[in-house]
Amino acid sequence: MGVLFDECAERRLGTQVHLDRPFTLGTDTRTHYTLPGLAALVRDAAGWLSAAGAGPGDRVAIVKDNHWDYDLLACAAVRVGAVPAQLSAHLSGEVLGTLLSRLDPALLVTTAPVLERARREGTDPAAAARATLVLDAAVPGTLHLDDVRGHAAPGPHRRHDDEPLIVHHTSGTTGVPKLVVHSTRTLVRELARFESVRLPRIGVRRDDTLVNASAFAHGRTFCWTASALSMGPAAISVITTQDPNLADPVLRAHPPTVLEALPASFVRFQPLTEGLDNPFRRVRVVISTYDAMHPPTVRAYLAASRHRSPLWVEGWGQTETGPLTFRFHTRRSADAATRGSRTRNLGRPVPVKTRLRVVDPDTFRPLPRGRTGLVLVRTAACALGYLGEQDRWAAKRHGPWWNTGDIGRRNRDGSLDLLDREVDHTPRLSCLRTEDLLQTRLPRALECVVLAEPGHDPLPVVVTADGVLDRARWKEAVRDLPPLREPAVLTWDEVPRTGTGKVRRGELLRRLTGRSATSGSGRWT
Repeated sequence: MGVLFDECAERRLGTQVHLDRPFTLGTDTRTHYTLPGLAALVRDAAGWLSAAGAGPGDRVAIVKDNHWDYDLLACAAVRVGAVPAQLSAHLSGEVLGTLLSRLDPALLVTTAPVLERARREGTDPAAAARATLVLDAAVPGTLHLDDVRGHAAPGPHRRHDDEPLIVHHTSGTTGVPKLVVHSTRTLVRELARFESVRLPRIGVRRDDTLVNASAFAHGRTFCWTASALSMGPAAISVITTQDPNLADPVLRAHPPTVLEALPASFVRFQPLTEGLDNPFRRVRVVISTYDAMHPPTVRAYLAASRHRSPLWVEGWGQTETGPLTFRFHTRRSADAATRGSRTRNLGRPVPVKTRLRVVDPDTFRPLPRGRTGLVLVRTAACALGYLGEQDRWAAKRHGPWWNTGDIGRRNRDGSLDLLDREVDHTPRLSCLRTEDLLQTRLPRALECVVLAEPGHDPLPVVVTADGVLDRARWKEAVRDLPPLREPAVLTWDEVPRTGTGKVRRGELLRRLTGRSATSGSGRWT
């Protein structure tokens, strides 16, 4: 990964890269790059990191606003032999301080706004590192780019495939995120290499325009960077905002043929699917990871494409394992899902790469197909461990099997139905399936969330653009569902979220009720 951009430039792949706004990295205000230009930027950044004191075996923490230069900085750190740790700027000051304490980084790479916000919240991130490099301003007691600019990058440092390569954190929907350590073997050889195969219909082509609107501190995009660049598409566009008005000009200037985004971005961009001149009319493949999508959203994007048979590729996995199952949606299957048919079916295990097992949560004995239990997986892509929490990691290992902490069941055809996270699960209903039904029955809802709480009926939360819900329509929507409390109606910005847009369910429950007890045990979160 330290020489990825160099190797792609040497192959003269010709990929053009377009950004919705300039990188934070450096003082360049360009929004268009060639691969040689990006390779030069990574080499320059490697020189900066080396001059700031980062070297082989050191950890380099990267915390900044959301942009693809997260991955450029990570590749620069890998080049000098360091282990980058990509941390989201969405983390609270307290949580960021906890993770930095576990990391004990030699170098913190950040921005002035991140430092200022964390300090207002009672945490000084710079105190956790031997040195701090601030990318966008001069901050007393830290290094600025002017202090390190112009230093030549050292020669690329090689490491063993099983040594730590990079650190990512989990989403943190249920508490403080875990720091997941991946190696070259688990992340590059097992995940990125598999994704770089030109599979029929879904494989990246030379004439494709790839658009990614993601959370670039997440491990998914580091893997995507490796596979997307190596496939040599005609163009790559990077979108860092979830504001549809800001994303629309970029999408129209470079209409995607392959689209990948956060679930929250898909929801926010959905109004752009309307109209004959919508920016998604050339899309042939949509890729969705991180979280399951509500069927009406899937249907909207497939209907917006003028391609004869567009595909929605839904992958389910975790930061610790990468993709575990996959499922294809067509226009026909999306229509069926919208009518309530198997809305949380996540498809089959990745061929050759993954095995699944559903077990009794108390005894860990395998359950027959059709029975509900705890989902275990077996994959060679499983990470090396949790930094600073190896006991927690060991508690989630069951021999060669990894405990996902999810409740589901295997169907006769081998596919997996996901019902809930174990920590959120209640025998009364599946919160996830109920959310899908409500989303389908409430067209004005941007999102529906069902919160399970011990001793109480589940609490539904309906997110609308204006925070208003038609009560008559609500009563019609829940007419045949198990008992639910009166809904809380919120706007999008009133819902606490992770850096990937996932709802922080525990925090939302605490804000609405003053209580935080969960229905599940939470032993495997």
